[in-house]
This record gives sequence, structure tokens and C-alpha cells, in this order.
Amino acid sequence: TALAYVGAALAEIAGCVSVWSWLRLDKSPWYLVPGMVSLALFAYLLTLVDSEAEQDMEAHFGAHLF
Repeated sequence: TALAYVGAALAEIAGCVSVWSWLRLDKSPWYLVPGMVSLALFAYLLTLVDSEAEQDMEAHFGAHLF
């Protein structure tokens, strides 16, 4: 579960940076290709996490946000 979360976090960051680079740094639209792959990997990795563990993690982080 921890590895899935770490992998998902890294994939999410990579995908978001890719889209951000394209929009804000005027990079080539080809920057979107690895970004889309990263975001798809992010979504897939989250499906590997048990739903109870996900609820615990959401409760933990939600408590820190408020």
C-alpha cells in the first residue's frame, strides 16, 4: 500500500509538472504525452490501494487540512 501511494504521488507530480510546463513555460505540446501517461499511471496505482486503507489515509490528511 505504501509503495502504491508513493508511486501514485510521484506520477501525479510528474503529470502535473508536465502540463504546467506546457502551459506556463511555453513548452512543446509533446510535453503533454508523458504527462498523460503519468496521470494514467497515477489513476491506476490508486486502484491498487485497499478501500479501507484509502479511507484511513483520507481521514488522516483531512484532519490536517482543517
